[in-house]
Amino acid sequence: MTTYKKPYNLETLINSLPGIEIIIDSSQVAKLSQDYHTFSPILVPKLAGKVGDIVIRPANEQEVLKIAAACVKHRIPVTVRGAGTGNYGQCVPLHGGVILDMTRMQEICWIKPGIARVEAGVKLAALDKKTREIGWEIRMAPSTYRTATIAGFVAGGSGGIGSIQYGFLGDRGNLLALKVVTLEDEPRVIELRGDDVQKVNHAWGINGIITEVEIPLGPSYPWAEVIITFPEFMAAARFGQSLADADGMIKKEIAVFASPIPQYFTPLRQYIPDGTHAALLLIAEPSLEFLPGLVQQHGGNITYQKTVQEPGKGANLLEFTWNHTTLHARSLDTSITYLQSLFPADVKTGHGASLQLVEQMYHHYGDEVMMHLEFVRVNGATTPAALQLVRYTTEERLNEIIRHHEEQGIFIANPHTYIIEDGGRKVIDPEQLQFKEMVDPYGLMNPGKSREIGEV
Repeated sequence: MTTYKKPYNLETLINSLPGIEIIIDSSQVAKLSQDYHTFSPILVPKLAGKVGDIVIRPANEQEVLKIAAACVKHRIPVTVRGAGTGNYGQCVPLHGGVILDMTRMQEICWIKPGIARVEAGVKLAALDKKTREIGWEIRMAPSTYRTATIAGFVAGGSGGIGSIQYGFLGDRGNLLALKVVTLEDEPRVIELRGDDVQKVNHAWGINGIITEVEIPLGPSYPWAEVIITFPEFMAAARFGQSLADADGMIKKEIAVFASPIPQYFTPLRQYIPDGTHAALLLIAEPSLEFLPGLVQQHGGNITYQKTVQEPGKGANLLEFTWNHTTLHARSLDTSITYLQSLFPADVKTGHGASLQLVEQMYHHYGDEVMMHLEFVRVNGATTPAALQLVRYTTEERLNEIIRHHEEQGIFIANPHTYIIEDGGRKVIDPEQLQFKEMVDPYGLMNPGKSREIGEV
């Protein structure tokens, strides 16, 4: 529990919310105050001991409104969480208070061709399963899609599997509407549509409790999983870029790993010989026929392939990509941490500078910063993003590595800070600040996560 003197009375709060699920067991509260910030050796000591006082689980929007009103009345900080699969302490409360667990709100409001509307706590995999029944699928998801909630992804995520086709959540058109509850004296429900969704998107729950999300869907394809190995890392990287640029081939995931990263993928070791570099793909089955020729051009070897007709075969490759890569590595070596980088595209060729820089950084750092590329679409061009694995020694050395990347023109979304401005955002959108002033006048929502806004 928090040690600072609280100006509020929890018992009074609890008594004002009859019939709503409330958790007061200290071990449960502590568990639900955490996320995967333990990936960062910098964040672990900074967030140690930061827990909420109670957890409240609303079952519907009306309960959210009652909780919001009570928290405003008693001036109690509110930290919203979904499944807690974030990595930067987004849902770790810095000032105790209420953990608002949205996982009970699992209603799929409706699904139509190309569009779906759901409550905040709907799991991405569950939604994807339902939309596929009418020939559509969610456009993008993190590697934690089996457990991650839709509102948690919107508030704390940015992209992932599917970003090679559709870009990132913040790109115009990837979020259609959000419904949020405010923390005013008389809480309201506000519907944000179109470009207005950016007032709340990727804001870590500091400016509204998301209760519903409306998203566009993409056409559903039968996806094949493929592993390809290469004797040289840059051959693998060039293959990844070539596949990303092949507009006629439909793909959902292109991940490239430098040796020795595949050695951390224990269930996949039989398909990736030691010392080789690997590409893990999710590619539409109609495009499979064109893959062997492209692989051959780059000197690769297809070692594993699974179609949708073979559901029982092998492992789920998606759960070795994005930050699941870090999870697998850390399960064998807890000294490993990671970076999040975006390599700039050459304005003339669309991608030339990226691979030159990738090669430069790959040779510069060797095994200290192991190269893990995720190909994505940014401003209409395909380019490698990276979630490099870092052999951590000191905070000073890690900051030096980050600085060096930035000096080369590589954008770093720093995963070793819980301050929004210091991570991927760099600055908070003035529109978001203006919206927060309106919906959270007492600064009760996830306080302490923004330098611009300050503490409660």
